[in-house]
Amino acid sequence: MKLRLHSRYQNSAGQRVRIVLNLKGLDYEYVAVTAPSSSSYSTINPQELMPTLEADGRFIAQSMAIVEFLEERYPNPSVFPVDAFLRADVRAFSHLITSDLHPINNNRVRRYLRDIVGADDDKAAGWYAHWIAKTFTSLETQLAKRSRQSVFCFSDEPTLADACLVPQIGNARRFNCDLSNYPLLLAVDAQCSKLDAFVRAAPETQPDFPG
Repeated sequence: MKLRLHSRYQNSAGQRVRIVLNLKGLDYEYVAVTAPSSSSYSTINPQELMPTLEADGRFIAQSMAIVEFLEERYPNPSVFPVDAFLRADVRAFSHLITSDLHPINNNRVRRYLRDIVGADDDKAAGWYAHWIAKTFTSLETQLAKRSRQSVFCFSDEPTLADACLVPQIGNARRFNCDLSNYPLLLAVDAQCSKLDAFVRAAPETQPDFPG
């Protein structure tokens, strides 16, 4: 099956999909998207959100739907632990990031705050930092309550939880958020930074990265 990922270097949803593709050892073509509202992109994804996975000429939107598709079509290696309880933990951790944090901190929300609501730069930055702190505090607590400490979030091998966490930590650093209260999250991020699957998915290693 030929896989093409339509995304952009600075797109955390696309980054998490790239990590999963790399963890599964899947070859794919990276297609840089100049603007999600462009006519060429909106034709393949009317949601005008990134990324989109193209698989044998068919298009799949939404990063978590893409991950589910990849897991079903290419189950080995899995991005979930074997244990059912740990699988649920991974899903809960991942969805807190992808369903609760990401949607209210993404570019179009911040643009609306600035252009329509009239929030200045300090207020917009405060909005972003507030939701990062609230979410990261919950994630840190979830890791602290693990029945067994592990190298990555819920396993000694990376899972979807790690693929979702790393891009958000990168975003938080880009917006100068204080991360000193989250040592467990930072420890996971440090471990992930040593793995080729995460390095190759990072924004700065994408062909459309500026410079």
